[in-house]
Amino acid sequence: MDMKKDNVIVDKSFDFAVRIVKLYQHLNSEKKEFVLSKQLLRSGTSIGANVSEAIRGQSQADFYAKLSIALKEANETDYWLRLLYKTDYLTEKEYNSIYNDINEIIALLVSITKTLKNGGKYEKNKQ
Repeated sequence: MDMKKDNVIVDKSFDFAVRIVKLYQHLNSEKKEFVLSKQLLRSGTSIGANVSEAIRGQSQADFYAKLSIALKEANETDYWLRLLYKTDYLTEKEYNSIYNDINEIIALLVSITKTLKNGGKYEKNKQ
């Protein structure tokens, strides 16, 4: 199956990864924070990588497994963002901006994985 350009979860997870890379650069250069930001970089970019792998999965089970991993990575990213905010590495404005994105990605992944878990089919090219 070919991936269409209008795949919402693919687009959102890639755009989010770009934001995470830029946030990582900001945290390193401006805040001199290297440990938490590295964790955020790893989990935040892994979401899109796993979604991309899922799209090219060989079976529905493979697709589900990769999206489940993407969801776990999204939940971890949510954790690191909250921690960075509560420890004053992110301003409220920065946090709210990116937090809305991760919540939207989590909601999409939950919806897709629930559909698949309940025996439904998910057309990779339609979402």
